[in-house]
Amino acid sequence: MPSVQVLEAKKAQVAALKEKFDGAVAGVVVDYKGITVADDTKLRKELREAGVDYVVAKNTLIKLAIAGTALEAMDEVLEGTTALATSKEDYVAAAKILAKFAEKNDNFKIKSGFLDGELISLEKIDSLAKLPSKEQLLASVCMVFQAPMASFARAIQAIIDKGGEAAAEEAPAEEAAPAEEAPAAEAAPAATEEAAAE
Repeated sequence: MPSVQVLEAKKAQVAALKEKFDGAVAGVVVDYKGITVADDTKLRKELREAGVDYVVAKNTLIKLAIAGTALEAMDEVLEGTTALATSKEDYVAAAKILAKFAEKNDNFKIKSGFLDGELISLEKIDSLAKLPSKEQLLASVCMVFQAPMASFARAIQAIIDKGGEAAAEEAPAEEAAPAEEAPAAEAAPAATEEAAAE
């Protein structure tokens, strides 16, 4: 019979798993059998950098954590070795990284997944894996917003350039005007002298 200390430790583990499921917008459950220590380390690093939490857990504890929830149907795939990858903000990161890893490692299998507390099929996980990452989406959105601004800036610059050319064209005309008025000014004294002679 398990000791009180062991039971308390299991309760704490179940509570921690439940918190991961409840606090995640998306998650993927995998069978990591046959993965090397080096590959596991590399995978964990990539997931961590993407903001994905990755833990190895006993199937019985996962079953207790999802009991009575919409994820309870996941029970049927909870056998063998199991790891859980969850993300609190990114819907595609876990699926993208784990699907790519599974392609290169035959023994590594995706068992199940969920979005917003609802189970999704393996086909949907595969579709998620093919979506752009959060960073790629943000970059695309920025480009969409920057395009009109760049066009506006080019239009303003074109107006400024044209205004500069117009000013340059008008400048000689203004300089020529005093020269045309000069003969009239010179003629004025001559007219005065004629009047005086009369």
